[in-house]
Amino acid sequence: MSTLSIRIPDSLHKRVKVLASQDNISINQFIATALAEKLSALDTEKYLEERSKRGSREKYLNVLSKVKDREPLEFDR
Repeated sequence: MSTLSIRIPDSLHKRVKVLASQDNISINQFIATALAEKLSALDTEKYLEERSKRGSREKYLNVLSKVKDREPLEFDR
């Protein structure tokens, strides 16, 4: 495991201290989890951008044309 020293504004430190305490976790664990969430979001965005480049509007419209044209069921409205 690595050690990283960072400087953050006092206001952020106070907020993270309260939130970590409410979740019964350490500030380090809270920050590590927040960092993991951010990295996951960035990785997902990158994946979706790359995946969209392989898409084909023609194939999309072809698949969509196979869907029956009817009103949605009541619970789907």
